[in-house]
Amino acid sequence: MKIAIVGAGTIIYQDEGVGVYASRYIEENFTFTDDVTLVDGGVLGFQLMTYYQDYDKVIILDTITMDDEVGSIYNLPSEELLGLGSYKQTAHEVEIIEMLEICSLLEKMADVNIIGIIPKDIASVNIGLTNEMKDKFHNLIEAAVDELDRSGIKYKRNPETVLLDDIIEKYANPQSEFKNGYQASN
Repeated sequence: MKIAIVGAGTIIYQDEGVGVYASRYIEENFTFTDDVTLVDGGVLGFQLMTYYQDYDKVIILDTITMDDEVGSIYNLPSEELLGLGSYKQTAHEVEIIEMLEICSLLEKMADVNIIGIIPKDIASVNIGLTNEMKDKFHNLIEAAVDELDRSGIKYKRNPETVLLDDIIEKYANPQSEFKNGYQASN
């Protein structure tokens, strides 16, 4: 079984980047024995179609725009998501739904779940998460782990934990492997 875990969102809009951070957190803190691809989805658009068609299971980690308490978690299968018109409120939410709608008409489509968390702030231009989102971040990770368990996906937690703040810092201050046009030597 081919599985993709896609972190969707835009890291420059505060909490909207939580899915990207969650995907990276899982990549850094878990080792998979099954065929699992972790994707920094950002705003993939049409490229999502590849995952919906070529994989057996796709888990999308994202914010979800609903009238609920900040940090509330929703695990929505694609069939349920397609009927949820209020979900499509940000650019990447629209892309996710549109690709699901297109792929649902095709012969083969992955089993897709959106694991969404209600954000506090997706409008401010700031790399990082609000304190409220940081406090609820591990609930999103545990919801993803629960979905992996339900799907029978084998993994183990790594002995050393890479912290959320370290992951956010890497996105906020990326280091280039090139210096002055030449690849830096190790």
